Amino acid sequence: MPIVVNGQTYYRTSEACKRAGISKATYLRWLKEGVLKDVSHSDRRGWRLFTGDDINRIKAEANKIKAH
Repeated sequence: MPIVVNGQTYYRTSEACKRAGISKATYLRWLKEGVLKDVSHSDRRGWRLFTGDDINRIKAEANKIKAH
């Protein structure tokens, strides 16, 4: 369920990954491998909060085609 803070909508990791079409495990692996940079927002518990732009960035990475 999205969270709205000061008019901005944020999504938690599981929902952001679902919207981007990847698993949470894939997202965390991409962070570890440096494929994606971590998001800049978190709640008071330290949980990541994703904006629509963050989700679009993840989708763009997920839709890249690699030539071998």
